[in-house]
Amino acid sequence: MRNRSLLVLTTVITTGALTLTACGSRDEGGKKDDSSGGKTVVVIGVDAPLTGSLSALGQGIKNSVDLAAKTANKNNEVPGIEFKVEALDDQAVPASGQANATKLVGNKDVLGVVGPLNSGVAQQMQGVFNSANLAQVSPANTNPALSQGDNWGKGEFKRPFKTYFRTAATDVVQGKFAAQYLYNDAGKRKVFVVDDKQTYGAGLAAIFSEEFKKLGGQIVDTDHVTVKETDFSSTADKVKSSGADAVYFGGQYPEGGLLSDQIKKTGAKIPTMGGDGIYDPAFITASAEANDGDLATSIGYPVEKLPTAKQFIADYNAAGYKDPYAAYGGYSYDAGWAVVQAVKAVVAANGGKLPTDARAKVVEALGKVSFDGVTGKVAFDENGDTTNKQLTVYKVEGGKWIDVKSDTVK
Repeated sequence: MRNRSLLVLTTVITTGALTLTACGSRDEGGKKDDSSGGKTVVVIGVDAPLTGSLSALGQGIKNSVDLAAKTANKNNEVPGIEFKVEALDDQAVPASGQANATKLVGNKDVLGVVGPLNSGVAQQMQGVFNSANLAQVSPANTNPALSQGDNWGKGEFKRPFKTYFRTAATDVVQGKFAAQYLYNDAGKRKVFVVDDKQTYGAGLAAIFSEEFKKLGGQIVDTDHVTVKETDFSSTADKVKSSGADAVYFGGQYPEGGLLSDQIKKTGAKIPTMGGDGIYDPAFITASAEANDGDLATSIGYPVEKLPTAKQFIADYNAAGYKDPYAAYGGYSYDAGWAVVQAVKAVVAANGGKLPTDARAKVVEALGKVSFDGVTGKVAFDENGDTTNKQLTVYKVEGGKWIDVKSDTVK
């Protein structure tokens, strides 16, 4: 799949419905595409779970990147360039993400990729992209090792792949923020910690636990659940008998919602808290028991309350997408726009056309990108991490997520 075929199927979204358009091929360096009005086609790849239990988040990612591409084309953001999107479904499966990365690398029109959602999937994609000098910008990955290396916990920071960037804050920030809120604001002292044994969930739970203990709190016990299972009654019983006054769950909303439900059915009327993986309406609907009081942290401030997001929300609604932009829409748009701005800088520096080493040049330009985005100032540090470290705590009230505290973490 490393050799690109003469026809590249590209996802084009016009009014929320998907249609497939054949794009003529070009040599790396800027062959024109007659189907795009003589402009050079640049494809922004998207990898996300477009089907399966996490598709609500994946569809929001895909649509938001599509909106960024359409906005760039409408405004002629990069003269001579027509942006298109190729979206691939990883179903939140690492092996699928790796295969998608190989496919995107094989399409020489792809100069940047937005995604994936899951940190575990990203681990299998990074090396593929890096070997091809293809930039990757995740709007949702939070595991610190992806950008800071496996020894980040020891204070040893080494960026594994120069092609990896993200617009999401890491779990170092998110886990500590959650622990500080639960201890200082919610007044909890004894927490039962559960994780789903996945890269994201286990890592987040560990960071939370360390910070909670530093604050003076007690981790009364721990347990693990398995992704896609539905019976967590044994864990719920352990929580009930532990005397915990709160539960912290490292994982995603399908399991998190059921865990909260089954804990409450034991009679343990205590809140379940998690990270951005559970911050979704599906977490609430997964529980037959009322789960008012449950908590979640999520990256950034509520998009609906950001003055910088008003145009994005209006344009997204006007585009008629079937699915909402969800938790990562603003960060996905900003990730897509970061690729657009990197391409813009590369084209401008090369006399108005793409250079033959466009991919490598885009990676370099991404490290210098800085603009006012949907979610605030968009820029990357020396590790490819976002410099925007805003976080929010949400609480379930009346069957809805309500923001209760936002802050910028240093």
